[in-house]
Amino acid sequence: MSDAGRERVFAAVRQALGRRGPEAEPDVVTRRLEQPQPNTVPVRGQLQQPELTELFVAMAGQAQATVVRLKDREAIPAAAADFCRDHGLPPAVVVAPASPLNECDWAAAGVSAERRLVRSGDPVAMATAAAGIAETGTLAMLSGPENPVTANFLPDNHLVVIETRDLVGTPEDLWATLRERGVPLPRTVNWITGPSRSGDIEMTMLMGAHGPIRLHILLIDDSSAD
Repeated sequence: MSDAGRERVFAAVRQALGRRGPEAEPDVVTRRLEQPQPNTVPVRGQLQQPELTELFVAMAGQAQATVVRLKDREAIPAAAADFCRDHGLPPAVVVAPASPLNECDWAAAGVSAERRLVRSGDPVAMATAAAGIAETGTLAMLSGPENPVTANFLPDNHLVVIETRDLVGTPEDLWATLRERGVPLPRTVNWITGPSRSGDIEMTMLMGAHGPIRLHILLIDDSSAD
């Protein structure tokens, strides 16, 4: 359709709606954009710490993710080493070149951290979550140099770091929190609930159907969240 044809269609729609043009949007639309209001929010998501963390851990477990609680970020390399040992994997992880996880002392834990983008079939990749949703045990992953989208889908084992202060109750809380932080939305926001799976083939659950076989969450207990 040409630009002129498209404008004729839009003009007809505006006329049917009683609008003069794009500059005359109803005030209600502007108010909803500037002051978004959540819909009905389940009571079980309206929690404070420490119940918020407890619900997140429980729901992540129901989604077949595993969670390990850590005291601080210094414990991340040892937790990654434990995961690799427990699953018979070499102590090696892939970390995005711009990730803050590169500041960890991987060598002290005997872990080889390869700083590059994740490739298909990589055994273990590390990433950081922007937030976690307690209601569903979901991780919110914002794409960018620190967390390339490929890390969410290509490795066999996905290890994600998140702090308790970044947990929210509901999806509505997540969007509100991102607005409060002044975080511009990236090209992609992935919500991850448990490892990849599919039951499409003969009604048999297959793990890792479209992504990682395992999701392991490294939850750092931040005192400021209490």
